[in-house]
Amino acid sequence: MKPSRRLLSAATGRIVLSALAAVVSLADPSQLRAQSADLVLCDRLAADPADPDKPADVKGVPDVAPADIATAIKFCKTAAGSSRRGLYQLGRAYAANRQLPEAIAAWRKAADKGSTSAMVELGVAYGTGSGVAQDEAQARKLFERAAQAGNPRGISNLAALGGGGAASPDPARARELLAKAAETNAEAQYQLGLMLADGTGGPQDDSAARNLFEKAAAQNHPGALERMGAFAQEGRGGAKDSDAAKAYYQRAAALGNEDAKKALKRLECPYTIKDKRGNFVTNLCF
Repeated sequence: MKPSRRLLSAATGRIVLSALAAVVSLADPSQLRAQSADLVLCDRLAADPADPDKPADVKGVPDVAPADIATAIKFCKTAAGSSRRGLYQLGRAYAANRQLPEAIAAWRKAADKGSTSAMVELGVAYGTGSGVAQDEAQARKLFERAAQAGNPRGISNLAALGGGGAASPDPARARELLAKAAETNAEAQYQLGLMLADGTGGPQDDSAARNLFEKAAAQNHPGALERMGAFAQEGRGGAKDSDAAKAYYQRAAALGNEDAKKALKRLECPYTIKDKRGNFVTNLCF
């Protein structure tokens, strides 16, 4: 199954302290410690793996786990007072709890403080009409802000809408923008790899795509790990290696990638049973 790139949400800057919060924290070190602890717990439960604001030592989660939602909201709500990352992650926790108005409000505040991931989420909301009235112009404006700051999902989504006011999407421009960000950013490497693998916005190049996936996988990007598994399994852009494919799938699955989990299941149970209409029924395992 090929991952979709249209209006990519996070299912992917620095921590900003307001002047008032900084003064209060300096005056009361115990409050600073408490806020830091809240942000650490907020990160653990609700950080977005693709968020440029996420510290390198924070793994992140593809989605806030149902069992963690209430706890994530509690700690992220406290952390949000001094951190735009906390605000963005509070929005993720609210969204996981289907509290869209609260999620939109948190993302709006985070975007105002410069969170490019929050800009992307708001853009997706306006582009799809989720929680707000559908407004493609507003979505484009938000994606443009995120793209200008180098956010890979902002770049991809802007291309999907037709960046710069164009009447149709401009994948070639998206390739150009992603190439700049892909020098160091794992999400950009992954997104550009997808475009090269599919031949979107230019020539198809499996070798270059695999190289980009490998770079992103080295940074534990779940999607890139899954793609490396698929490329190694099929021998696309390089050597065919079933053992390496399984190892990549396992790493991606451990990070919550659903496509990797399905791929592992197919490796364990390669035969399928279908009904008389040809519809999948179940796998056969040996």
